[in-house]
Order: sequence, then C-alpha cells, then structure tokens
Amino acid sequence: MTELAKRECVPCSGGVPALRGKELAALLEKLGGGWRVIDGHHLEKEYRFKDFRDALAFANRVGELAEAQAHHPDMYLAWGKVRLTVWTHKIDGLTESDFIFAAKADALELQ
Repeated sequence: MTELAKRECVPCSGGVPALRGKELAALLEKLGGGWRVIDGHHLEKEYRFKDFRDALAFANRVGELAEAQAHHPDMYLAWGKVRLTVWTHKIDGLTESDFIFAAKADALELQ
C-alpha cells in the first residue's frame, strides 16, 4: 500500500484552488500505476480483468470505498474493464484527496 493510500480523503468545501503545475506533477508521480491527468482537470485509469464478474466485483469494491471516503468517482463498467474518472466536483478540478482516492482504488485491485 502506498503512502497516499494510507491517508483519508478530506471533503472539499469549495473555495480552494485546483492543483496545478508542480504540485499536480508531484502527486501524479507519487501515485503512478497508470493514472493519467486529463487536461489538468481529472484523473483517469482503466483497469483490466479476465471477465465481467471480476470487473463488476472491483466496481462494487470501489463503490464501497467511495461511500466510506465520501468521494465519488465516475465509473465505466464493461466486459473485463473498469474505467475510473476522479476529480473534485466542488472546485471542478483536482485536489490531493483525488490522488488519495486513486491510490486507495489501486489497492482494491489486488483484493
């Protein structure tokens, strides 16, 4: 489990600037694992599985994580894959909690 995955998401109350530049790049480097920053706005990753059942099981684990962390990604589920898109809706951009959530999702892939 990475250092990011050990932390908890902090709910955003708005009024804070979205991450940019060096801060964004540093967190992406810590996260690793195939995540991409799209247009400086959101994180995205596609997970691959051997069949629909495994993909669905992962999506359900991510759903439970989302509820526990009060941080909800967009999810796309298809045969053998799940794509997660993560950002903080309140500020329409990325916060540190988005990277924490992404790291926690990666940890769920191994279960």
